Parts: sequence; structure tokens; C-alpha cells
Amino acid sequence: MKKDDCFYLGKIVKKYSFKGELLAKLDTDEPDLYDQLEAIFVDLRGNLVPFFVESSQLHKSDLLRLKFEDVDTEADADALIKTDLYLPLDLLPKLEGDKFYFHEVIGFKIKDQNFGAVGTITGINDSTAQALFEIDRDGIEILIPMNDEFIVNVDREQQTIEVKTPEGLIDLYLES
Repeated sequence: MKKDDCFYLGKIVKKYSFKGELLAKLDTDEPDLYDQLEAIFVDLRGNLVPFFVESSQLHKSDLLRLKFEDVDTEADADALIKTDLYLPLDLLPKLEGDKFYFHEVIGFKIKDQNFGAVGTITGINDSTAQALFEIDRDGIEILIPMNDEFIVNVDREQQTIEVKTPEGLIDLYLES
């Protein structure tokens, strides 16, 4: 299994008991969707290794208490602290309407109500305060904030996202 075929679920943050149980902080708005997992991929030094889940339950609000098969001691658990957890993409709940996962819209075309065809989404930059569509327009990179007020429509069939950006925003990238 490669990371490209998976989504980031969360990170193991600490031990829970002396019997190898762990607590994982989940990166989701709906942690209860993930409390009955059979297996999870753990990133061990860049390799995704499957771990079978013996038991799991939500702990407090967004922590998942995990007991993996064959992780029975504190030392076993220590080796997994601060590792990232992944699941296959097909386990992601389907989103509808104007909601989407970042990986899902790579390759979609962006069309602006004022400007017209903008280009193709090549990536999402979420390292800034607000996530940005990274769009390629004939070799020129255009960044458009992923603002709910800008997104008019997401058409999965046509693989297009219609936006309405402030007048002149796209032109800023094209003036040289």
C-alpha cells in the first residue's frame, strides 16, 4: 500500500495502559466513523505497515483508544508513539454537493464566473492560514483561496469547480 492510495487519519500521541494500548489523535470532524476499524496502516520510517486492531473505542472527544494485535507491552507501544496513521482512500466517506477532499479535485478545471476558464488544479496548498487552489494556466501558477464564499459549484461528473473570485484577482497573476 502506498501513501498515494491512502489518507491521513491521525497520529498516535501516547500510551494508554501498560498492556500496549495507545491513544491516537484523529484528524477528522467525525471521529465516530473510525471506532470500528479492523486494520490501520502505520507509517514506520516511510513504510506503511498494516496493524490489525484488536479493539478500539473513542476516548474523550477526538482521541481513539487502540489495541493492536501483537502490541502487548509498554515497549511495543513506545515504538509506535508519534507515528502517523493512514487508511485506504476507499474508506473515506463520500462527500456530496460543494464539499470535497483535497486529493479528489486534483486535475479538475477551474472556471471563474467573471474571468472564464482559469486552468487545471495541480495541488492544494494548505500550509497557509487559508487553503489555496494551485492552478496551472499554460505554465503560469494561479492561486485562488478555497473560500466557501468563492466556490459556487463542484461538478464531479464534468470535473470542474466554478468559482466567483473578486474582480481582478486572476488578472494579477497574468500581468507581467
